[in-house]
Amino acid sequence: MRKRHGERLLFEIERLDIAAASAYVLTGVNGAGKSTLLRMLAGLERCDACRIVFEGRSMPLHPYPAALRRAIGFVHQHPIMFSTSVAHNIAYGLLARGERRQAVAPAVEEAMRWAGVAHLRDTHPARLSGGEKQRVALARARVLQPRLLLLDEPTANLDGPAREQVIALIPTLLERGGSVVMACHDRDLIGLPGIQRLKLREGRLEVR
Repeated sequence: MRKRHGERLLFEIERLDIAAASAYVLTGVNGAGKSTLLRMLAGLERCDACRIVFEGRSMPLHPYPAALRRAIGFVHQHPIMFSTSVAHNIAYGLLARGERRQAVAPAVEEAMRWAGVAHLRDTHPARLSGGEKQRVALARARVLQPRLLLLDEPTANLDGPAREQVIALIPTLLERGGSVVMACHDRDLIGLPGIQRLKLREGRLEVR
């Protein structure tokens, strides 16, 4: 997996193994390419000559495979919300997949309870705090039951209580057998039990 910015080689990764029901933190100095790597895995940034093995099948990352669109979720550092309600934002992905509304409603309710935002179900996203938006974004991704969830700086710019609420949700993302990779600098996230560490250093990926 290789990425260039003009003539500059940002990184060249020979191999990245992600196990089922496992959590990883991706660290590195600013500009090392952490967010870029997550965006490439999510199909949000082009990855030339990159291949991935998923469920025993080798496939290119460009054009991005449909199987990975259903299997991989991405939560941005600054989540974008639709100008509707919290409940509709969480339901959107399921409705876009064509799921029946009768099945969507209980799934959304469960996701809101999990994220601690059920009391905000009818709230316009513009009225949410940063921590509330991040928890809604996590619920919106989790309700799709991705095999792999990519989180870009999930606690950045959050105050103490909001940060602690988000950190508390991270271990529970593994309960359904999915995996999580988080780009972050947060020492408390890095120090969570069972978290494996990946580090981008000078264009190479180190497994710790």
